[in-house]
Amino acid sequence: MTKSELIAKLAGKNPQLYIRDVEIIVETIFEEMTDALARGDRVELRGFGSFSVKEREARTGRNPRTGETVEVEAKKLPAFKAGKALRDKLNDE
Repeated sequence: MTKSELIAKLAGKNPQLYIRDVEIIVETIFEEMTDALARGDRVELRGFGSFSVKEREARTGRNPRTGETVEVEAKKLPAFKAGKALRDKLNDE
């Protein structure tokens, strides 16, 4: 599902809202989630799952094309852990 499909689906379920208002709501939710993760906070959506930030240490990697070793910098990556309700729905339990 793309963001535009999500907006269309929400607008269809809430005909009292204008599509532009639904777009603002969805954008605001995503911005707040992004800002929270950028601060290092955890974002939890009950029944869906939680997003957190994992840190990767700096390491020595290998360029697959040339085979030469390269230094890979430390970085932060988003991580998602599915909630129990989502896992159950995916496994038809």
